[in-house]
Amino acid sequence: MMLKYLLEKEFKQFFRNAFLPRLVIVFPIMIMLVVPWITSMDIKDIKIVIVDLDRSSYSEQLIHDIDASSYFLLQDVIGNYDDALKKIEYGYADAIMEIPSGFEKNLVTKGSTPVQLSINTVNGTRGVLGGSYLGSILAGFSQKIAAKSAVLPQSIGAESSVEYTTASSSTATLATPSAPLQMTAVPNIQLITQNRYNPLLDYKLYMIPALMVIILIVMCGFLPALNIVGEKERGTIEQMNVTPVSKFTFIIAKLIPYWVMGILILSICMVVAYFVYGLYPKGNILIVYLFSFLFIFGISGFGLVVSNNSNTMQQAMFVMFFFVIIFQLMSGLLTPIRSMPEWAQWITVFTPPRYFIQMMRLMYLKGGSFSDLSTELFALIGFLIFFGLWAVISYRKRG
Repeated sequence: MMLKYLLEKEFKQFFRNAFLPRLVIVFPIMIMLVVPWITSMDIKDIKIVIVDLDRSSYSEQLIHDIDASSYFLLQDVIGNYDDALKKIEYGYADAIMEIPSGFEKNLVTKGSTPVQLSINTVNGTRGVLGGSYLGSILAGFSQKIAAKSAVLPQSIGAESSVEYTTASSSTATLATPSAPLQMTAVPNIQLITQNRYNPLLDYKLYMIPALMVIILIVMCGFLPALNIVGEKERGTIEQMNVTPVSKFTFIIAKLIPYWVMGILILSICMVVAYFVYGLYPKGNILIVYLFSFLFIFGISGFGLVVSNNSNTMQQAMFVMFFFVIIFQLMSGLLTPIRSMPEWAQWITVFTPPRYFIQMMRLMYLKGGSFSDLSTELFALIGFLIFFGLWAVISYRKRG
């Protein structure tokens, strides 16, 4: 009975605040509509300048192939490498490809020719992927030339060597595969790639399930962290301390409203994901809600722990902000956990969002069952119990 009155008090306090009910609705919708479009690891619109010293039909065809790619923006085709290098230095270009004199002649007579590629590597990811994209275009171009000449290349892919010239650029020499000038066909191996679970390689589909988790952390972690400490600052907590309410009942009454709010927020995110991005769970949706129940209670308990041990709302906000940043960086949201250093992978074992994000991506993109999620299930149960008990113990009730 006492729990009923405490819950009534919590919900009345929530709805009396004109800002919080609007925040619960508007915040997840805006994040789901905006962030997936701007948080992308796809590298496109790489500005390239081509130095064409050959001016042949083959060089024109190669330039056309690069210009037709959605990854590159052809800025200019010029005849001087020094002028092209100035465009990189002044930020007008990201890469330079130099087609040497005798490009077509060497391809016809020798079956191979060097092509110099210079890339601005201040942004290492953009530089490496840009070089990889150009290497793929060169490999495809050499295949087409070989097919026209009825010559099959002896190797697959482009040879490359990297020579660092300055702190902001690197130079790579890419060569098309060499082949003997003969008209007889030789066995050829074709590699056909089949992308599973995300066939179009749409990065938004990979990000959206994890983004829902971050929204829950912000809403169901930050707000509880400001709850008890807010009552401390207003002085209303003293009225609660003189009542016979047990610490356990008090903490449960604080957690349940945020659990209800978290389930509502998750449902809003799932509706937006379905109608805007066409993304829905491939697995059982009840499993998603079960894991959400565990995660929301756990992260809200963590927020109450922070609130219990803070003296001011400002202190609680800074502490929660610190942990939210850690959760984002160490949970696999942006960087795959297996790509992290081994010591960092061990740290991720103690971050609750890691397990919830793994579950969300599995259920949304691949589909799965409890047998696939046993580790995540027991981890979230453990975090729920740990933070729940810690929240009860850390609450200092003074009569």
